[in-house]
Amino acid sequence: MRTARTLTGAIVVSAWCAFGSSPAEADIVFLTSGRSLSVRSVRIDEGRALLTLRQGGEIECDPALIARVAPDEIPYPDEADDLAEGLDDLPFARLIDQLAARHGVPAALVHAVIRAESAYDARARSIKGAMGLMQLMPATAERYGVTEPYDPGANLDGGIRHLRSLLLRYDLPRALAAYNAGAGAVERFHGIPPYQETRLYVRKVMATLSALTARTPGSPASQSAQD
Repeated sequence: MRTARTLTGAIVVSAWCAFGSSPAEADIVFLTSGRSLSVRSVRIDEGRALLTLRQGGEIECDPALIARVAPDEIPYPDEADDLAEGLDDLPFARLIDQLAARHGVPAALVHAVIRAESAYDARARSIKGAMGLMQLMPATAERYGVTEPYDPGANLDGGIRHLRSLLLRYDLPRALAAYNAGAGAVERFHGIPPYQETRLYVRKVMATLSALTARTPGSPASQSAQD
């Protein structure tokens, strides 16, 4: 089993080495109404189309309203580029620092996951029922004893503990894929599942983590950037 120190070091280094500041991927959804939307992913779930917007949020619609989907050829800069200068400038920074240190998970990684999951909206709730800052599903909240999933402290404690359990089981990309799609999907596909939503999620979290570690004094990434 990896210790907290080796776990933290491996996460920081792998994020910095695996992902640069490459353009974010997107698709254009053309609707039968004549409108078009730039999205990160399109998936069909129980007869409904779920569109994950490039700027955040989701839209649910009838699949019959979608005329076609095509790659968006405009090279949008990665959203990680607009991050604050350091972790202390981000929402819930002190609480995240405390809980991340308690459970041996890098605070930068927690911030990166929260940014992708809820954009720091403590009252966020997804179509499938995921709740709060780290978007805990009801079963996950129950597993970690989170009875108030919209309380930032309780949500963060459960979410960070869940993330740590996945990091002790998988390398970082697969742990993030498991956080998004479930460990069962990672096991079934022997790696990151071939779901566009999950692949974009892993890419987004890793890019954000790389940007945050580059801005954090003392991290391997920031030291490398200064050399």
